[in-house]
Amino acid sequence: MCIGDAAAAAGMTARALRYYEEHGLVIARRTPSGHRVYEPEDVRKLHTVRELLDAGLTVGDIRSFVPLLDALPPDGIPELFFAQRGARGGDGDGLADGPAGPGPEQHCRTATEVARRRPADLDARIERLTRLRGRLARRLGEPAREPGRVAPYGRALRE
Repeated sequence: MCIGDAAAAAGMTARALRYYEEHGLVIARRTPSGHRVYEPEDVRKLHTVRELLDAGLTVGDIRSFVPLLDALPPDGIPELFFAQRGARGGDGDGLADGPAGPGPEQHCRTATEVARRRPADLDARIERLTRLRGRLARRLGEPAREPGRVAPYGRALRE
């Protein structure tokens, strides 16, 4: 299917699809005339990418374990982070690192490490933004807010 059809099937714009391709999250085949061609498997992979982004991972996070995206079953996001539980490496099962580079077990470990690190990164960003918001509020003469309380930003913009 062409880029427009693939993008529509994946629920995104052609521009977003090109961005993901640029970052190596999906690789389109090309026609002899140079047009991108996508398969249903590419659309499934794009859905997975969107799910991971919506869960709080970044494009860089996903890029670190992109080889796993091809191996995931539909709706296999949990499998991505827990597949290593049953995986074994180095005993002839094909999961160990070999001459071609890291095997699936290492990619699973990487995916799990990246996913576990992301909440801590988000917590640090929230803390930093909370401090910045407090500093700005003090300069504007607003009263201090309780930590974790969401400010009515929309109201402030309309006033």
